[in-house]
Amino acid sequence: MKNKLARILVLLMIISAFAYFAINLDKGNSASGLGKKAPDFQLEDMEGERRSLSEFKGKVVVLNFFATWCGPCVDEAPELEKFEQEYGQEIQLLIIDLGETRDRVKKFTDTHQTTSTYLFDYKMDVKDQFAVTGQPETFVIDKDGVIREHYKGPITKEGLFDLVKEY
Repeated sequence: MKNKLARILVLLMIISAFAYFAINLDKGNSASGLGKKAPDFQLEDMEGERRSLSEFKGKVVVLNFFATWCGPCVDEAPELEKFEQEYGQEIQLLIIDLGETRDRVKKFTDTHQTTSTYLFDYKMDVKDQFAVTGQPETFVIDKDGVIREHYKGPITKEGLFDLVKEY
């Protein structure tokens, strides 16, 4: 009888865990803030200057959350660079590095010869504000500062253009 009760309790715990994760996974999609005003932030760029999201009001902004140790992020970097080279006049690309040193990111940008704007989320506050759960993750913010798209995983230049073209 004890074994049967123990198995039932374990089964209930497993079902509860799956239900919890299913509910929170769904909340994770809404936590990304689709249709809501993007939280403003101030982060340092490669030169140590403070940059804020609000300084780009009136322009479509792409936020990409990144880390140099993330294989898919490294693979995605040339696609982001191509996107910026082609559409950078109309669309602002901001790559937000998660918790790494400026020297490490500088080495990455030098090696990959990128001219993109990298910002440093040392304390990962912005990551939390956008409910980022991994990297790479990309957000499209329209000209009014509203989050319109949230894409998880690496993206190509063409895929990113498809996300931004209607904004």
